[in-house]
Amino acid sequence: MLDSLTYLLEKIYLLANFSLFHFVSSEEEKCTDYCERPSFQRGDLLEVPRTLFIHFGIYLGDNKVAHLMPDIMPVITNDKCQIQKVVTNKRLLLGVISKNASIRVDTVEDFAYGSTILLNIMDSTLKKQPLANEEVAKRAEKLIGAIPYSLLWNNCEHFATYCRYGSPVSLQTEKFCESLKSVIRDQRSVLLSAFLGVLSIACLGMAPSTTLPTVLVPFLLWMAG
Repeated sequence: MLDSLTYLLEKIYLLANFSLFHFVSSEEEKCTDYCERPSFQRGDLLEVPRTLFIHFGIYLGDNKVAHLMPDIMPVITNDKCQIQKVVTNKRLLLGVISKNASIRVDTVEDFAYGSTILLNIMDSTLKKQPLANEEVAKRAEKLIGAIPYSLLWNNCEHFATYCRYGSPVSLQTEKFCESLKSVIRDQRSVLLSAFLGVLSIACLGMAPSTTLPTVLVPFLLWMAG
């Protein structure tokens, strides 16, 4: 029991102090100071570090950036003026939950949202040869509009890497999946889930809503481990 509680505290500490979606390379660290106001070229891949993730976009020229943004607003209104306003965190969160997004064009300032912009860091991180800049920009422009959203399988990084390298890749997704697999493979997860299930039964009583998860979750973790 003590071992399981220690494991729980370890995971809580990990989530509190580690950004699962923030993939940091040595090149990115070097660019933090001198890439704040770089000179962009049409077709460049731009990155903006956020609190829990990195946001990606493709520079189109004339201070414009194409980027994939989860957004609930296009679902509830056809007013283009309302839709074109900068996507707030509330709109973004509701878009993620409803799996609605659009590839939109914003100014560099709106895209950055007050954060430092990093330039073409993925070129060295992925070690892939980018397509010609004009082709990259044209790929992005062809995709502008509504698009289904998936946090793990179709996000802003997939869009940007598809445009620049020809195939969608998300290092943030890969990192999250590896972290998730490490939790599942650790057999202490089975004991912890069983303990939490028994605790829920003790607090809420014996019912299908408490009993079934208490049995199924530890079993699935055991089989997956």
